Amino acid sequence: MPSGAELKLPRNAFLSKQWERIPEKRRLPFAVYATTQILFLLWWAAFFPGALSYDSITYVWHVTTDNWMSNHSVVYDSLVWLALNTTGDLWILTLAQTVAMSATLAYCAVTLRKWGVRQRWAAVAACVPAVLPPTAVFVIFVWKDVPFVIGSILAFGAAGRLAARRARGRQTVRDRDFYRTVALLFTGFLAMALFRNNGMLVAVIAAPILLIALPSMRRWVLAATAVPVLIFGLLTSVVYPAAGVKSPPKDAVYAFFYADIAVAYGQRPGFFTKEDKALMSSIAPLSHWKGRAANCYNADWAMESPPMNRPLAAERNDELMALWKRVMKRTPDLVIGARVCRAHIAWAVFPGPKELRANTLLSDPQTSKTLFSYLKWNEDIKHSEYRPKLKIRPLSEPLHKVADFSWRAFKVPQLQWLLFRGAIWCYATYAIVLLFRRRTKLKGTMALLSVTLGLQLTVLAANPAPLWRYMIGPIFIGILILPLLRAKPGFGPRPDQEPTGPAESRKQDSDPEPEPAPVA
Repeated sequence: MPSGAELKLPRNAFLSKQWERIPEKRRLPFAVYATTQILFLLWWAAFFPGALSYDSITYVWHVTTDNWMSNHSVVYDSLVWLALNTTGDLWILTLAQTVAMSATLAYCAVTLRKWGVRQRWAAVAACVPAVLPPTAVFVIFVWKDVPFVIGSILAFGAAGRLAARRARGRQTVRDRDFYRTVALLFTGFLAMALFRNNGMLVAVIAAPILLIALPSMRRWVLAATAVPVLIFGLLTSVVYPAAGVKSPPKDAVYAFFYADIAVAYGQRPGFFTKEDKALMSSIAPLSHWKGRAANCYNADWAMESPPMNRPLAAERNDELMALWKRVMKRTPDLVIGARVCRAHIAWAVFPGPKELRANTLLSDPQTSKTLFSYLKWNEDIKHSEYRPKLKIRPLSEPLHKVADFSWRAFKVPQLQWLLFRGAIWCYATYAIVLLFRRRTKLKGTMALLSVTLGLQLTVLAANPAPLWRYMIGPIFIGILILPLLRAKPGFGPRPDQEPTGPAESRKQDSDPEPEPAPVA
């Protein structure tokens, strides 16, 4: 049976004729893209012009009042500015996000097929995120995290294709498909670096795994992971300041360190000297440092103003950082424990105590009447010409009711560990890849877990609170990786070798990576 015959969707005579006109190798990505795009459009119409959060309003404030600031993604702010200045609304931005996500899922479906996953299961796995409310609604949020996640999925798909080349013994062939895949790997890591300030850490963590898994492609892999990091550094240190983009205040940048101090003081106040306490009490009462601020799950409690005098904290930041170094030297266990506790969402399957705000913190797609408290204090937003646009205006009220009901039904606490917390999907991804490697003995397989590990460890490195959006990427990748459990590659493990000559090289270049035969 030819590999394309496995995916037979149209039954209508006219549709069947049109379907036959599509080349076999294009049918799977076409079917996945069309299906996911239609599904995402339904969610988009239900929450038109897009779901909003506090950060969404912040982006609008940045770009409409000339308060450009690098505490959020400047590139995403630019996209918000472009949307507002071309359409006067945000719908074109969220629509573009659905297009990009659909194309990326279609790309990953073909990646799965290259590993021996049957086309029907590759298609199902790629379409599931467009059906499930937690993943589908996420895509239509006005959030920098959406293109960040799209970039992570794209990097996963590209890394998987490079690994499949090694598994097939084609790792030394440099054809158009190879260069295109490297370019997409670079694009994925660049998107992560540009759309989240700590996103470049994913490339830093994933790079060693990819370099080990893909030894004959090391120069290209290094370029695809290192150059995005360099671009991010150049933008933040040179380009943004030159363009007048403001740096975030120090109390925002170093908030995690202040929270570390609070956790240590709350547990071992006797380790703090009179000078330490004098510095702390000048910024906030010691009762705050030892009370709410000592909550290791949520750094936001430490930074509450009042009682925290945040401008003074920024002014005395050097002294606070010197105190943090002393705390780290005296009680490293408390500081490390605070970081692990605060990154609970990254490694813990189940949420922590709700009274400490250690539960999974979700953002509802509905817009609050006060625009997430912005109308209480921000005159610019209150009188903005775009204020009428900053709310849900569904294109279909019945569709909105169904979509909103689905979202609320799926976010019940009993399901959050599976649908909103990425830790379980990280562990599932690692287990599936390791089992697949053990079963097939194929080289390069470990590259499939590199992006997920990078996403998980990045959150462990720096995280303010158990926010679900920080771990949504591993959920997408975990769903995509599930069909690998039953994958049966049509090729076996091969020794690494160069093509035997120009004729063989030309043959492989003209017929890149034959598709594995479908499994009955």
